[in-house]
Amino acid sequence: MDLKKSHMSAPIRPPKSGQRFQVGRSQLLALLALLLASNFAIFGLFYQPQRWTEVPLHSEITLARCRALNAKPGPPPSFNRRTQSDRFQPGTRAVLVKNATIWTGRVDGLEVLRGDIFMDGGIIVAVGVVEKSVLDSHEHDVVDAQGAWVTPGIIDMHSHLAVGASPQLLGANDGNSLKGLVLPFLRALDAMNTHDEGFALAVAGGRHNEFDLARLSRCNGYVGFVIKIRPTKERSSSALLLEPPFGINGSEVDYNVPPRWRHMKHACGENPARLYDGTRMDTVWSVRKAYDEARKMKISQDEYCEKALAGQWTGLGDFPSELALEALVDVLRGKFKVQTHCYEAVDIDAFIRMSNEFQFPVASFHHAHESYLVPEVLKRGYGHPPASAIFSTFARYKREAYRHSEFAPRILADNGLKVIMKSDHSAIVSRYLIHEARLAHYYGLSTNLALASVTSTPAEVLGLDHRIGFVKPGYDADIVVWDSHPLAISATPSQVFIDGIPQLVKPHISKKPASQQRAPSTPDFEKEIKATIQHEGLPPLEPATRISGPVLFRNVSSLWSQSESGEVRMAQADGNVLVKDGAIVWSGSDAELSLTLVEGAITVDLQGGSISPALVSAGSALGLHEIAMEESTADGAVFDPLSMNLPSMLGQTLPRAADGLQFGTRDALLAYRGGVASAVTAPAGDGMFQGLSVSFSLGSRNKLEKGAIFQEIVAIHISISLRFASSVSTQIATLRRLLLEPPKNEHEFGFQQAGEGVIPLVIAVNSADVMANLLLLKKEVETYYGQTMKMTFVGGAEAHLLAAEIAEAGVGVILAPPRSFPYTWEHRRILAGPPLTEQSSAALLASHGVIVGLGPQGVSPEAPSMSTWAVRNLRFDMAWVALESGGSVSKEAALAMASSNIEKLLGVQSRASEFAVTQGGDLFSLDSKVIAMVSSKRGVVDLF
Repeated sequence: MDLKKSHMSAPIRPPKSGQRFQVGRSQLLALLALLLASNFAIFGLFYQPQRWTEVPLHSEITLARCRALNAKPGPPPSFNRRTQSDRFQPGTRAVLVKNATIWTGRVDGLEVLRGDIFMDGGIIVAVGVVEKSVLDSHEHDVVDAQGAWVTPGIIDMHSHLAVGASPQLLGANDGNSLKGLVLPFLRALDAMNTHDEGFALAVAGGRHNEFDLARLSRCNGYVGFVIKIRPTKERSSSALLLEPPFGINGSEVDYNVPPRWRHMKHACGENPARLYDGTRMDTVWSVRKAYDEARKMKISQDEYCEKALAGQWTGLGDFPSELALEALVDVLRGKFKVQTHCYEAVDIDAFIRMSNEFQFPVASFHHAHESYLVPEVLKRGYGHPPASAIFSTFARYKREAYRHSEFAPRILADNGLKVIMKSDHSAIVSRYLIHEARLAHYYGLSTNLALASVTSTPAEVLGLDHRIGFVKPGYDADIVVWDSHPLAISATPSQVFIDGIPQLVKPHISKKPASQQRAPSTPDFEKEIKATIQHEGLPPLEPATRISGPVLFRNVSSLWSQSESGEVRMAQADGNVLVKDGAIVWSGSDAELSLTLVEGAITVDLQGGSISPALVSAGSALGLHEIAMEESTADGAVFDPLSMNLPSMLGQTLPRAADGLQFGTRDALLAYRGGVASAVTAPAGDGMFQGLSVSFSLGSRNKLEKGAIFQEIVAIHISISLRFASSVSTQIATLRRLLLEPPKNEHEFGFQQAGEGVIPLVIAVNSADVMANLLLLKKEVETYYGQTMKMTFVGGAEAHLLAAEIAEAGVGVILAPPRSFPYTWEHRRILAGPPLTEQSSAALLASHGVIVGLGPQGVSPEAPSMSTWAVRNLRFDMAWVALESGGSVSKEAALAMASSNIEKLLGVQSRASEFAVTQGGDLFSLDSKVIAMVSSKRGVVDLF
């Protein structure tokens, strides 16, 4: 390149004097370029150019979501200033409930007020003294409680109402999923059936709210929901929800207000392990793995939000989430109340360890049969000790429930732990949830904690104690007006208000005695409680002392006798009763006592107690197993020739329950301690045929002991049901042939003897239509033989529909359970009893002259093996029948229903004088305790 000719190298000469300074075009451009370059160099020392960032359109929502990521659930700050409930139904009138005795739930359940309650807008406006200005400013209805007890609405912390709808039909049972061990994305809401007939019955028991759960066979379950069981105009499942999470039920998610509590159900132990062919180790690992994945997602979300809140959007993308993990991530953020199905100490301990590993609190353990044995483990729970949602006496139905104790509520409370009584509906019918609290109180739980266990405590554990669980201004207008103290036997709502709306139309109210208006006095069980703890839930249950010599019972208030015909009578005992060789030989006053008469006698003070005929069990499998669901502990099921090939060597032999008896089972001994001296038990089966029942002593140690067997063969037992594989017409045709053309090789006791009236034919049946056919068959058989046939129905859910016809046919009915529920299609036409109907089934049948017996209030009448635990409560069931009858069923008649009537109906010939001895009251009273059993058959007095 020739530099001399280059414009860039041309010299710039200064101008001569008088001449203009001239610059060439190229020179000018070069100068400007130099100036610009220098300016940019200087500017660059002080300025760094801004990089442009693309902010996503959803940034405001994302930032709000991030700010609320760890917000704790709870009501908005303005909640306690509300003047109308979010569940208010337009047109609802204000109500004044006046002259009430109010258990408010406040002050640890110790506050009781005498006054009024004013409700308007679906909330409680005033409690105690209601200002006249408040009343004058609202049009309202008035309910005079006349001193009756009023409590908050009953809350069930564990129920399958709606998701396991009644009657049980295949198309209406969405109670479980078997699609995997870890399914935290399932929602119970999606399975709620509003046509469940249990809703109206639950309301009749004072039920308002429940935590609705599908049944759980997985270790990591699903999202549960709290519902109110008041029917709504919308008739939908969503309309039942109480404070559903935002985003459900049409509500928008507002990240500027506190979120609402959500609820997660887990399960440990046998359920998931058995159904998924694994072990406890497998199921715990599955939960840990799921939570580890959730933890990783949580970390990703936290890191994302840290950048988003700092404005670092570049390359950030969308908020990390996965629908299957969404619920578990929120568990780790403390936005869920975790409810866990756990029975045994090993499972509770494992879950507590896991809650600490992943740092989330457990709201409560459900079932929790062994939680009372490990209070210190509960106290190690992350954040706070979990509550225990438990049964009172329902136990031993499977191995996990074997060590449960009726004293568990008391022991937990003594350790400062929260106690909740629950139903597991329909295992315990949720209508009778208050009875679970009642039994917990009977076995030692204080009055205030027993009432709290079904009101304020579950409200707190569900995170809803800002609006339910208390009778308090500003709270939901959910109250129950009771006809007696709620912890008294048979206490029944006379009115139920949900959201301020009365739920009972023309309720039937039975007048209760004055003694029912106070809380019962808990008997002294201190010795039993200590033994329960000492023996880790399996204390010795055999009588402490067995006496064959004379025993003098002092301070006896009443003595009941039973005639040869089975009639029960009550008489004053004049203070003293003498027993020798297991027989009552004398009663009289102190003035009539002589040293000669009572020489060598052991003296027992009954403190105003009573001696009455002992009770008799029927309708359960008592004595045929130790643990119902453990085959290795049971006699097993009999062969049913209609559904399986009968082994040829059996021929036409009917199995005898006497051959499979087990003595000293825990359920038998607990029933014995509850005043039940004997049981009539038939072989257990899942089909039409059962076999020959036996009458035996519950207090005997073995079959060879004197008086162990009252009667080797009692009756023939069969079942007729729509649920069997063979048709009802086939079952009745088979029965007709067996009665009219009995097998020639039948042994001593068979269907010919039943047809001839020698031995009773006992038929488990619940459908009135089937009963009608059986009554016609009875008449046909009697015409053929020219003899009166002895027939008894067991179950009898719909027997009240044929009360007159059953009485005319001379057929008796053993109601099992005594308080009916529409479990299946065959039970759907029940007589509900007060407050829904004037009479119960027992009272109505008795009024028509039917001989009535009472069976246990078990899990299901279709599964007698699952009701043995309930036999111990027979004394309370008979008291319930008498009290709710309004006087139509006397104490004497009710006692006969649980004793001599059963022996009549089942053909027990060798009746012995067995007596139950109570201290502190009679056998009907929750104030009393059975302290002895007297047996003339065995010639002993057993002292507990």
